Amino acid sequence: MSRETTQGTGANPAFYALMVVLVIMAMGPIMLMITTSLKLNVDVMSDSARLLFMPTMQNYETVLCDVLWYDPAHVDYCDPTFGRALKNSLIIALVSTAITLILGTMAAYALVRFRFFGRGTISMTTLMMRMVPPAVLLVPVFGIWTFNFGLDGTYSGIILVYVAMNLPFVIWILQSFIVQVPIQLEEAARMDGAGPFQVFFLVVIPLIKPGLAAAAIFTFRIAWNEFLLANALLDRNTRTVPVTIVNSLTEYDIDWGVIMATGSLLAIPPIIFTFVASKQIITGMTAGAVKG
Repeated sequence: MSRETTQGTGANPAFYALMVVLVIMAMGPIMLMITTSLKLNVDVMSDSARLLFMPTMQNYETVLCDVLWYDPAHVDYCDPTFGRALKNSLIIALVSTAITLILGTMAAYALVRFRFFGRGTISMTTLMMRMVPPAVLLVPVFGIWTFNFGLDGTYSGIILVYVAMNLPFVIWILQSFIVQVPIQLEEAARMDGAGPFQVFFLVVIPLIKPGLAAAAIFTFRIAWNEFLLANALLDRNTRTVPVTIVNSLTEYDIDWGVIMATGSLLAIPPIIFTFVASKQIITGMTAGAVKG
């Protein structure tokens, strides 16, 4: 083997050094959040023994006191704020994701398969609407929802906002998947007597599962983590977890252990949802593989 080939296949130390730096930058905040959630507040504020500490689950017990099957000994008053906020986040994120996928799939199919005046303009407009920052919509949406429709502080109000905000992206991403579905399959189904809805649900939907899974992941994560609109439109009983975390930061008392425990729990549902949906992406990618 020549010297040039050996040098070409040899590992570059700078590459691995760069990878280590990127991993530390990505995992550092996560590890800091988890370790802080396992500390008592006195250990968090202490200048000594930052790396060596006795892990405790008291912060998680404080956060989950209203859903645990036992009463934590250190909790004098169980605040149900997080349990209520977690339920609100799940309802809002799941319902808005489901509605967005249903409407987005139908709209994307109509834009791809049907020929009508202004089809290209509508398709481009949906993509341009996604470029509008949510902060720009905050004041007009708050005014309309509060003074005209009375939807502030309700599930339906914030769900409609999230559907309108995520629908352009879902339409845009699903169009590329529907275009790849052979029109001959739909024509064959119609020749066998299938109606329009049967063709759509039994032929098209199974073939675009990877696209639906990808759109569901992004839509769910946006609805789960969104703060600005939720903070303006939701009240005390319908607040989501991100709003609850920020509102727990006060001028006089900041319990960093409880806040970090809440943040750690906040990250679990999107991870589970992404893992479940990503299996559909892998299944769709390997569905057409042929054994050699």
